[in-house]
Parts: sequence; structure tokens; C-alpha cells
Amino acid sequence: MGKAEGKALGETTVILRLLNRRCGPLDAATTARIQALPVERLEALAETLLDFSDHGDLTAWLSQHS
Repeated sequence: MGKAEGKALGETTVILRLLNRRCGPLDAATTARIQALPVERLEALAETLLDFSDHGDLTAWLSQHS
């Protein structure tokens, strides 16, 4: 695994943990969509997720950015 891949995996892991706390348990499809995001989108999601109030906010963001 390269440095960039390791960074993306680490960011994805933290983002998924934060989203689970913020939005509740994520289904497999949502998790897969997040794992498929490029690093730039992961970073944008990391900044935006603090504004989410529920799973609907996450779904809307993913629809616009993936």
C-alpha cells in the first residue's frame, strides 16, 4: 500500500466513525459510496459532516458529490 492509499484509508476510517456517531449506523451501500470517494471529496466530507443533523443530510451530500 502506497502513502496516498494509506492516507485515504485512514481518512475514510475516521470519517466513517464520525458519521456513525453523527448520523447513526450506516448501511453497506452508503459505506461503499464513501469508501469510493477520492481524497479531495473525503476531505470535503470531513469538513461538512459537522453540519449534518441526520442521515438525510449525508444522503443529500453524497448525491451532489459522488
